[in-house]
Formats: sequence, structure tokens, C-alpha cells
Amino acid sequence: MSATSWWRDAVIYQVYPRSWSDADGDGFGDLRGITARLEHLARLGVDALWLSPFYTSPQRDAGYDVSDYRDVDPLFGTLADFDALVARAHELGLRVVVDVVPNHTSDEHPWFTAAVAAPPGSPERDRFVFREGRGEHGEEPPNNWESFFGGSAWTRVSDRPDSWEAQDGDVPALAGPEADGAPAGVPGPGRRREQWYLHLFDVSQPDLDWTRSEVRAEFEDVLRFWLDRGVDGFRVDVAHGLVKAEGLPDADLSLDVQRDVTNLLPMWDQDGVHEIYRSWRRLVDERDHEPMLCGEAWVVPAEALARYVRPDELHQTFNFAFLLTPWDVEALRGAITESLESAEAVGAPQTWVLSNHDVVRHATRLGRDDAATIVVTDGIGPDDPQPDAELGLRRARAATALMLALPGSAYLYQGEELGLPDATTLPDEVLQDPTWERSGHTRRGRDGCRVPVPWSPSGPSLGFGPSDPWLPQPEAYAALAPSEQDGVEGSTLELYRHLLRERRERRLGRGRLTWIDAPAHGVLAFKVDDVTVLATVGGVSVPIPFDHRVVAASGPLDGAADDTVLPPDTTVWLTTPVASADGGVLG
Repeated sequence: MSATSWWRDAVIYQVYPRSWSDADGDGFGDLRGITARLEHLARLGVDALWLSPFYTSPQRDAGYDVSDYRDVDPLFGTLADFDALVARAHELGLRVVVDVVPNHTSDEHPWFTAAVAAPPGSPERDRFVFREGRGEHGEEPPNNWESFFGGSAWTRVSDRPDSWEAQDGDVPALAGPEADGAPAGVPGPGRRREQWYLHLFDVSQPDLDWTRSEVRAEFEDVLRFWLDRGVDGFRVDVAHGLVKAEGLPDADLSLDVQRDVTNLLPMWDQDGVHEIYRSWRRLVDERDHEPMLCGEAWVVPAEALARYVRPDELHQTFNFAFLLTPWDVEALRGAITESLESAEAVGAPQTWVLSNHDVVRHATRLGRDDAATIVVTDGIGPDDPQPDAELGLRRARAATALMLALPGSAYLYQGEELGLPDATTLPDEVLQDPTWERSGHTRRGRDGCRVPVPWSPSGPSLGFGPSDPWLPQPEAYAALAPSEQDGVEGSTLELYRHLLRERRERRLGRGRLTWIDAPAHGVLAFKVDDVTVLATVGGVSVPIPFDHRVVAASGPLDGAADDTVLPPDTTVWLTTPVASADGGVLG
């Protein structure tokens, strides 16, 4: 690892393949569509793109249910299309990071179909987390764990009779009334008790057992397969969930995973995950082009999260504590300070993020009346209070300008450079996130942040493709298309381009943050090397020091050139002009 490694200050742009660009007209984005629009990312000024899953999958959880880790789903194209995408990205100076999903497979993965066809205790079942049920006849789940999507985290194999083959004349106990008159779930004559399998997410996503050497060897081979195809890194899905507490004890369901120490829950942040990532780090360090590993680890506190980025483990983890921080000065200052200190303690850079495919876009959640006290990440529906779009975009631009000034690496989510809001009025019948069904229609899920990107102001899918998209786009998206913002002074697209250009030229990602006295309560104030950053988070306006030059501002400033005022919900980057030997100003 080098102090100049590319990932230490990289800006990485997340592309959600089904929602980026549709080249074949089926209503879903695809790899050829991504390749055709890579110049947009090059012009934006990012360093790399991260592709959410494009692997062979039944698509019950938008590709996070993988049935073949070494191939491309026909929905997205072919391996040849992937190779062409990587080649074009590298031509444009963009690195390519891909998702790897190691916590669970699809229930259509060959390993799992073999497991449900094999008897309890077989090597096929040992690859997954199968357990006997509780209760006199095993009719109750093995423990009280809940699925992240809602409902129990356990399903009994006997609830899947179509997946079974009889073994030695024996047949599984059925979920419903038995033909021989035995009660539901109770094995009758000639029938055996059936096991339950763990799925921390959807019922179609069985968890793997990472205590098995075969599982570890398989995923190391998967990493090598994609490295051989030229990828520059991996985003590790559910990085904190691979290892479960020994014995699978009941969980304290009163704990809040956004607030309480995460490893108090037996399915998250167990010590065994760290040896897995040490082996992965050794694997990627063998490559000359410095592939990077970034973990999706929702871990609290910051010191525990920092353990994942020790020098021999992952290179990065997403800083969800920052994403989950309310629009409040003290909360933001505390989150930034704690994040930087915890990462510095292990010699790692911090990684910042405001939006992704799992949370409400920050242009929407910051437009809520309660944005200063809570952060809403679950979906918003048409019957919920609707955020203030103008306020949300103003704050989102300010939050982005704040984030891109911070030392370390940063992640952007597709469309945020256009100011896209969440789709908050999607009708119930179009929702596809499994959370909607698993929660009994009590949680909207994540469809609102996954709506296809607009590329032009007209057409059946606003330039996304030649046919209607897989999710309907809000009317507001038409005016936010890149074609409507390109070259327009003050547009969100041009703001992002300007911020990224200044960030790169001034090497802010490799700078050091120093807090300075704020000019008023409600203002966040710090310096990164020679750049001063002021953000009016608390609804106040403050004058900009007359001896400072404005490098970038997230929105319009008030007043004249010699008496400029920073309005509420705005961030500005400033520098102090340097006097030349003849008394002039060098800027």
C-alpha cells in the first residue's frame, strides 16, 4: 500500500445497471447502455465507477440474489459486453469497481438447489446455515432472528416442496396438513422432521456458512475471475454479516442497529469476518494495478468500523454514520470529527457518502421538516407528507459541497449530479422491492431511489431508452436531464463538475481538516489545507470575509462583491488571495 494509492482520495460513482441506460429497448438498463454513456462520467470528473450486481440472477432482489457469480445476466448483456465496458472505461481514465455478494446466494444457485435436495447433515447443506427447528416437532424457527426485509429470518425447507427430491424413500414433512392426518408441520409415519435455513434478507437469499473452507475458496476464486477481466476493485455487500455468533443465540430485538453497538446482535460484526478480509487483502495485493476493497458495513461505533480498514484488511468502508447525520451543525461536526479520528487511528482514509441505492436520496430527505433531527432512509409514499423539493435540493447541494471538501474518498450515486429527487408518489402496484411484500405493505422499500435516470426532456423514458422504463419516472425528472443542464451556469450538473475539478486540482482529498471558529451559531467552519469551508446549516446568513476569494459555492450568494453574504443552507469554499512581490494579487 502506498500513500499515493488511487483509492485514498478517489471519487467513485455508483451505477445501478438496470436504471442507468437502456440500449436494447426492453425497459431495463444494460451494460451496453452504460458503455455508451461513460463519457458523461469522464466529463463529470470522477475517478471510477462502481457497478451494482449484473450477474446471473432471478432478480427477486434486483440482482443481489446471485445464481452465477461468474457470468452476466442476459437482462444486462454478456461477458463480451462487460469486457467492452471495462476497456472503454479504462480508455477514458475511469477505473471499474464491481459488487460482490458473499453473505448469501440466490435460492436458484446450484449450491442451494443441491442443498435442498440433499438430506440434513450432508456436505451440500453444510455450505449454508441449516438448523433444526425448536418446539416438540421442530415446528418453530431455530431462533428469533428477523429478516432485514421483514418477517422471520428462517424458512423451513418443507415450505419448498417443489425443490425437493425424495432421499432413500424418505420425504419431507409438509408445511400444510399431512395426507396421513398428522398436524401441520408434524412428521407423520415415514416422514422426517425438516430443517430451517437462514436468510437475513429475502426468503430467496439463503445465507452461506462462512465457517466452511469450501465457501471461502469459492469466493476467492470469484474475485480472481473478475480481476482477470480487468476490474479495479470490489464493493463487498453486507460486509459485516458473513459470520454469525457461535450457537446462533436469540437476538435482543430492542437494539437499534443505527445507534447501539452492532456486534451485540449475533448476526452482525462478529470477529470472524476480519480473517476473511485479511485473506482477500492478500489476494488483491498480489495484483500490480492496486485493486481496492470497499465494505458495506453498517457498524457502530466508529472504532468498530475502523477495524475493517486496518492495514491488512479492507481499503475502505462506507461512512454510513455521516449519511445518517441530521442537518444540524453540532451533529455534523461530531460525525466528521469522530469519523476522521477513528480512520486515522488505523492509518486509513475516511470514505464519505450521502446517497445510494438503499436509502432515500439526500435531495429528498433533506427537504423534510424534521431533517434537522432525524434521517429518514426508508421509502416515502404518495400518502406520506411530501418533502419541500426546492429546500431539499438547496440543502443537498450544500451537503455535497461540504462532503467533497472533506479529506478522503467520496462516493456519488447516479443522478445526484442532476439533483434527482426520490420518486415519492409511485403507486403501490409498481413497487418491486421485496421489502414491500415482506413487511406486509408497511414499508415502501427502496424503489423510489432506483427510478431510471433521465437523459433528455422527452420521450417514453426521458432518453433512458426507446420504451417505457421498468419504473415510472416523476414528471420533475424531465427538467433535470443532462441535456437541460449542460453548460447552464448554476445548474446542479455544472456545480458538481466545478466542485470535482477544484477538489482534484487542490488535492482536498489528501488534505488535513482543521476546525476554525464559526462566524455565527449554526455555521460549520473548517479548513482543509488552504481552503476555508463555511456551511450555513442552522438557517442563518453570515457575511463572507472581504479578504477571501470564493472558489465554489453551492448556491447563489447575496450582496455585492465587496459585501457578500452566505445565505442559509449554502456551502462556500474560500481561499485567501496571496500578494505578489509587486503588491499585486496572485489569487
